[in-house]
Amino acid sequence: MIFTPAHRGGAGEPLVLVHGFTDTWRTWELVLPALERRFDVLAPTLPGHAGGPPLPEPASEAAFVDAVERAMDEAGFATAHVVGNSLGGYLAFLLAARGRARSVVALAPAGGWAPGDGAYRDTLAHFERMHEQLAALAPHADAIVASPGGRRRATLFTTVRFEHIPAELLAHQTVGAATCTATAPLVALARRDGWRVPAERVDCPVRIVWGTRDELLPWPATASRYRHDWFPHADWVVLDDVGHAPQLDVPLETAQLILGFVV
Repeated sequence: MIFTPAHRGGAGEPLVLVHGFTDTWRTWELVLPALERRFDVLAPTLPGHAGGPPLPEPASEAAFVDAVERAMDEAGFATAHVVGNSLGGYLAFLLAARGRARSVVALAPAGGWAPGDGAYRDTLAHFERMHEQLAALAPHADAIVASPGGRRRATLFTTVRFEHIPAELLAHQTVGAATCTATAPLVALARRDGWRVPAERVDCPVRIVWGTRDELLPWPATASRYRHDWFPHADWVVLDDVGHAPQLDVPLETAQLILGFVV
């Protein structure tokens, strides 16, 4: 199975797509055709993720933002519209705080637990368990996603709808998550340092999208700090019956939510 460091395609204004924890740039494949008709799209793979650059030691939040900035610099993007999912949504705001974003569309961004809410520990523990389980399952990924039941199992925590997602893409994501070397360092980093968005330095337009059936970052509890502290005046979109990765779950609707906001 081949993993690549980035995707570039389309023409128009620059648009950067940032994937979530343990994923790769290919999570955006179902929305790329619509987005590339209007934008010059760059979708990098994050450090320590399958196909991405090595994760620097010690791991740091800044290292991930630096890596996306380097990819933007290499692409010739001084600034860009930025779309991110989960960890990628959180990083999109950190890019904006550095002045690199023309706008941000964040799909279920990570880090929004209310102060004192210990539920984030359960989410981090989930990724640790998942990494262990996927290490055993990865050699059988193609066989697992060959059946509807297997595809449902592979998407249980990311989407409500799975029938339209190509089996090859699901196998790719399964193997990618199993081989993500950033899992343990990022979990340790989050446990130690937590999450903070410097919202006072984000001066671009912001849209935040959340699915009501998000199994990884349940709505509305895990959006608390985004809603009440960081971006209460953002353009908020709540998608009924949609899971954690709208770009996979409802790709046409997600593409329109991006295209309709990024002007």
